[in-house]
Amino acid sequence: MKEGLLGNEIKGMDNDDSELGFWGNFHNGGGGLGLEVDGQRANEKEANGSFDLGGEFNQKSENFLLWLNDAKNRRVDGASGSGELKVDVNLNLGLGGEPSSSAMVTTGRDSSDRDSQNKRPKVHSFSLDWGTQFENEFHYLHPHYDKVNDEDLPDSTIGDAINNIDANKMDDLVVRMDLTDDLLHMVFSFLDHLDLCRAARVCRQWRDASSHEDFWRYLNFENRYISLQQFEDMCHRYPNATAVNIYGTPAIHPLVMKAMSSLRNLEVLTLGKGQLGETFFQALTDCHMLKSLTVNDATLGVQEIPIYHDRLRDLQIVKCRVVRISIRCPQLETLSLKRSSMPHAVLNCPLLRELDIASCHKLSDAAIRSAVTSCPLLESLDMSNCSCVSDETLQGIAQACLHLRILDASYCPNISLESVRLPMLTVLKLHSCEGITSASMVAIASSTLLEVLELDNCSLLTSVSLDLQRLKNIRLVHCRKFIDLNLRSSVLSSITVSNCPSLQRISIASNALKKLVLQKQESLTTLALQCHSLQEVDLTECESLTNSVCDVFGSGGGCPMLRSLVLDNCERLTTVSFHSTSLVSLSLGGCRAITSLELKCPYLEHVSLDGCDHLEKASFSPVGLRSLNMGICPKLNVLHVEAPLMVSLELKGCGVLSAAFIYCPLLTSLDASFCSQLKDDFLSATASSCPLIESLVLMSCPSVGPDGLSSLRSLANLTYLDLSYTFLVNLQPVFDSCLYLKVLKLQACKYLNDTSLEPLYKGNALPALCELDLSYGTLCQSAIEELLAGCRHLTHVSLNGCVNMHDLDWGFHRDGLSEVSTSYESFGGSSVENVLLPEHQPNRLLQNLNCVGCPNIKKVVIPPAAKCFHLSSLNLSLSSNLKEVDISCINLLFLNLSNCNSLEILKLDCPRLTSLFLQSCSIDEEAVETAITHCNVLETLDVRFCPKICPLSMGTLRLACPSLKRIFSSLAPT
Repeated sequence: MKEGLLGNEIKGMDNDDSELGFWGNFHNGGGGLGLEVDGQRANEKEANGSFDLGGEFNQKSENFLLWLNDAKNRRVDGASGSGELKVDVNLNLGLGGEPSSSAMVTTGRDSSDRDSQNKRPKVHSFSLDWGTQFENEFHYLHPHYDKVNDEDLPDSTIGDAINNIDANKMDDLVVRMDLTDDLLHMVFSFLDHLDLCRAARVCRQWRDASSHEDFWRYLNFENRYISLQQFEDMCHRYPNATAVNIYGTPAIHPLVMKAMSSLRNLEVLTLGKGQLGETFFQALTDCHMLKSLTVNDATLGVQEIPIYHDRLRDLQIVKCRVVRISIRCPQLETLSLKRSSMPHAVLNCPLLRELDIASCHKLSDAAIRSAVTSCPLLESLDMSNCSCVSDETLQGIAQACLHLRILDASYCPNISLESVRLPMLTVLKLHSCEGITSASMVAIASSTLLEVLELDNCSLLTSVSLDLQRLKNIRLVHCRKFIDLNLRSSVLSSITVSNCPSLQRISIASNALKKLVLQKQESLTTLALQCHSLQEVDLTECESLTNSVCDVFGSGGGCPMLRSLVLDNCERLTTVSFHSTSLVSLSLGGCRAITSLELKCPYLEHVSLDGCDHLEKASFSPVGLRSLNMGICPKLNVLHVEAPLMVSLELKGCGVLSAAFIYCPLLTSLDASFCSQLKDDFLSATASSCPLIESLVLMSCPSVGPDGLSSLRSLANLTYLDLSYTFLVNLQPVFDSCLYLKVLKLQACKYLNDTSLEPLYKGNALPALCELDLSYGTLCQSAIEELLAGCRHLTHVSLNGCVNMHDLDWGFHRDGLSEVSTSYESFGGSSVENVLLPEHQPNRLLQNLNCVGCPNIKKVVIPPAAKCFHLSSLNLSLSSNLKEVDISCINLLFLNLSNCNSLEILKLDCPRLTSLFLQSCSIDEEAVETAITHCNVLETLDVRFCPKICPLSMGTLRLACPSLKRIFSSLAPT
């Protein structure tokens, strides 16, 4: 399809497998190239004769082609050269590497634009990121057309557009969708062989593009079925292929013989999971261009395998079963015999640089020595799991292979390295070498170029002392007798020491080490560090560390750049003192023995003291902390805090704290709850040194008196004050000092008399006060009534547990509301908008009223005349003697009457009520039904454990209030 995907050739392409050449044979050949996922899909493809591109895609493609054929048949006679539908598609690849597609509109073109010689659109610029995965996207065509009936057709699908086009206008339309070959080639370069074969059946242009030899340089049939005839066809079709992979295919021997005889440019060959005969190795010499050969998991069924090749550079004989192998490859550079079971190996590879004989258990010590020493240029040797290797062999290797840089001798129990010298080594791996002891360090120290040293599971190793200036990485894991580590290296950047239960002493000097993790070294007692770049240290659960560790990380120690230090669960630390100008984060969690803490770290931002429950003295002077919680230290007696940036300090629970100096000029929140030993002098000093305090909690601080409260006048920003559970008798210092107070909590202040709050409702004290908590107090009924009547600016009031509080009746109380002549009933009981109230009584701003657990309340009446237009939440739960509730509040949303066991009468005119809780109330079903009738937006109703309400009659309640969404009721009658 040189001229386009949809053109005059489309007719010849319909279901014409004969023109597909190889592709038809490939697809219909009883399994093809073995690209099917399973046998069932292979059978389906054989029966259908077509690739499965997805049902939806196939259906759309078929409908589209049928429409095009139909459009061509409807062409008007005499209209030559212009009777095709023109659809020009411009596919641009953006510079971002993502493919994009757009349909270009063509209107009013000259006849020359419809010429058959019209060129394809050019790709002006593109840049593909070859490292990203190409994503296929289906783009539906939205063609535009020339003017029809003097009107431009809008964007539409092809089906919609064809219905609006007159048959006489079809002569002016040209069918064409054209992709440039270079663009199609670029797109196809992202497809694997299976997708290329599927694309080949779309059209001729795609067939030609997908069969380009650039995509078939590497013939990969790994773990797929392919017959010998099909493989021969592939080799004949692509004689220039350079790589073949037939690993896991049936009958690998005849296939590989065909590949070597047909592909003269073969450079890379991979095969395995089968049996290879002697003829294969004899034919290798005729495959002149071969550079890489991989034989994996195969049986080489002759006594001796000769591999002779003049150009072979990489050879992998992995996990193969063979008796004897002889390799003579003068250009070979990389050889792997890993996990192969041959007792003899003869190597004649003078240029070999990398040799892997790991897990060749049958190779004897002499055979290994003979094979390795015959490679004088060897640079990398992996002989791990060769248990018979001895020091004599290593010594011979050291003498013969003067360029050896990488040696892996892991799991070789017979080597000790005591008589071996390997001066050119850069990487040495000795995992689980039982012969490695402290005496071996002399040999290792002779490798002055060593960069990587791994000594995991060397069970007899007791000490390591190395001064290697190029050492970068060292590992010591599960060395159960290891006691002493001494390292000197200016470039040491990684140290892994783990599960060495006997380790006691560590000394490290490095200019490159930035992070040191020594977790769970239970015996570690001595730590010496000279690491000028060290920033993070984790010593979690180093239980034997003593207070001397503080000198290591202080300003005079060897870690001037340290930023993070973790000493969690170091249980022998008792006195901790850090003076550091670099420390930012310190964690002492679980250090239960610490009694004294002194931190002089001006940049310290984070400190964790969780579990330091024996701390008695603490000094933070100066620190960069923004918040500090000392409430987790119940034995704290003396505290000194100097933190210029601190905004929050919590001392909650420091019951024995008697001396505290706090200098935090930016402090806004101080919680000293339950600090029973703090007195007025502390409060006065803190108020003077922390003038920006906004929230002050002195709950259960009985030693605070009038003098301390009077000092609060210096806190101009104080808006929150909690004096709950104190022995205050007179609140006048608060009224005089805290002029801008918004929240005042006086819970359980039982020594306040009935006149203590008169300045609030008679003298207009604390005009900004919004929230008042008098829960569990002893104020009389009249004082509470006068407070509620006079302080109409309060928004939140809590009277929980007030035993002296009786009826809450705002229809008949002393503020004169009962004198209102116009009754609520005269206005129909449903609206309060037109109720005339005395102008001298302002509206109440009350939003939240809590009277939980008031045992003497019997009646609650809140009529419209009470002007509670803002009340949204009312909680009267646990008021056991409450019998009658009559509430008319237009904005009430939440009402809780749970556990009001005596409730009998409930009248509600609350048009916005959404939640009503009546749990464990003795009210009957009829009263509830009547009450919720006027609650038009009620959503939640809780009537669980109500003895007079039958759970089976919830439908009645839903009929009374259709807006109900949730009704909570008991499962069975109580």
